[in-house]
Amino acid sequence: MINRYLATLAITASVAACKSDTPNAASAAEAGRGAGSDTGARVQGQGTRGAGGGGNRAGGGGRPIPSITLASSDVATVKRETIEAGIAITGDLRPIETVGVRARIEGDLVGVFVREGQRVNAGQVLAQFESSEQETLNASAQADVASAKTELETAQWNLDQSKELFKAGAIAERDLKISEQTVENAKARLAAANARLRSTSNVSRDTRVVAPTNGVIEKKLVETGERVTRGQQLFTLVRNDALELAAAVPARQANAVAVGQAVHFVADGREFDGRVARVSPTIDPASRSVTVYVQVPNYNGALKGGTFASGRVVQRTIGGALVVPTPALRQSQENGQTFVYRIANRSVDVAQIQLGVIDERAGKAEVLSGLNDGDRVIVGNVGTLGRGMQVTVLGVDDQSGPNGNGRRGGRRGGGRPDAENSKK
Repeated sequence: MINRYLATLAITASVAACKSDTPNAASAAEAGRGAGSDTGARVQGQGTRGAGGGGNRAGGGGRPIPSITLASSDVATVKRETIEAGIAITGDLRPIETVGVRARIEGDLVGVFVREGQRVNAGQVLAQFESSEQETLNASAQADVASAKTELETAQWNLDQSKELFKAGAIAERDLKISEQTVENAKARLAAANARLRSTSNVSRDTRVVAPTNGVIEKKLVETGERVTRGQQLFTLVRNDALELAAAVPARQANAVAVGQAVHFVADGREFDGRVARVSPTIDPASRSVTVYVQVPNYNGALKGGTFASGRVVQRTIGGALVVPTPALRQSQENGQTFVYRIANRSVDVAQIQLGVIDERAGKAEVLSGLNDGDRVIVGNVGTLGRGMQVTVLGVDDQSGPNGNGRRGGRRGGGRPDAENSKK
């Protein structure tokens, strides 16, 4: 009987103890759930530590501190670099010059010597007209010039003789005047013959169609044997040793663009450099923009006319700027402020920052305040983050202690050794 009584008392005491512990545990859980996402991690940690040295484990009725594991590519180090401030531009690259080669005479083509895409030099023959008639006229003009020169020489000799005879009184003054007039007529005939020779020479030269400048044949519009009229277009020649980009810049930024400024841009998946060649003096009333002309060297022909290009005019270069990758930048939905997730003591911290120059092409931004040189920040979308979350970076933090867990792994496995030793 005594043994039964003692057992009954023990059971009753155990039930009473359970009832007295349950409200406290529920209150602790409610306190953990009622906190915000950022402060919740701190509250959970305090509740856990107060429950008897459980560390990050779910002991004593509290919840574990959230943690995340990141790859080394998800973390970037804030450092000082050179960054450029510029104005973004886009547009199509056009050849600096497109020349239409036209026929200067009417006639039949006996030869076309170039094709599309062929590079030619200034003065190179592109096509040939049938030229027998022009050559005959040119030969006749040359003969007329030779005859006129002979007449002039004869007239000049007669004039010299007449002057000597007139001094001796052997001829009358009238004869001297006739000799002088004959010389003037001979000079006029020689001038006319020379003019005719130049005209026929030009016509004969025009039977050879030559390239007016260095370039590439873009279009060939005629074939051998065709008869063409005067002024008809035969070829289109493109100068592509230099290309030009015409870009519209907002009027409020146009004053910052000047001739000679460097331009970095991307075209056809490759990076190129150019210079501002000209700036329009007027603002387009429809778009409220100013046209900026950028000239791009293209000696090897790597760029093709009509290629779309995007880049920016470099206003100034800032050396030694504190730089953060743009994928690390985030914006608060509450107040619109820019912030980054910084890793401090292996936990996530929220750092409000002030930005300066943003170089979108290089994917980096200047930080004026809020970060220090050497800070580590989280880049890209790695999931839900919050202040106080524990962070492990693979290849960095997981190599700092025994078994690849470091100090953080030790706390998880062993709780708080100092507290337990003090209790003992």
